[in-house]
Amino acid sequence: MNKDQVKGVAKQAKGRLKEAAGDLSGNRQLQQEGRADQVGGSVRKGVGDAKEQVKRAIDKL
Repeated sequence: MNKDQVKGVAKQAKGRLKEAAGDLSGNRQLQQEGRADQVGGSVRKGVGDAKEQVKRAIDKL
């Protein structure tokens, strides 16, 4: 795992917590922030996954 993957997963988890807190408190803004964090985390993890695939391909050469 590389740094982008770890940070992406962490941001996704943070987003899930924010969204749950928003659900419990009825705070729509917090819910939306949580969803946005989850999307951002997914993107960052995807970048990390791509980097990892490129690294593996290079290592095979």
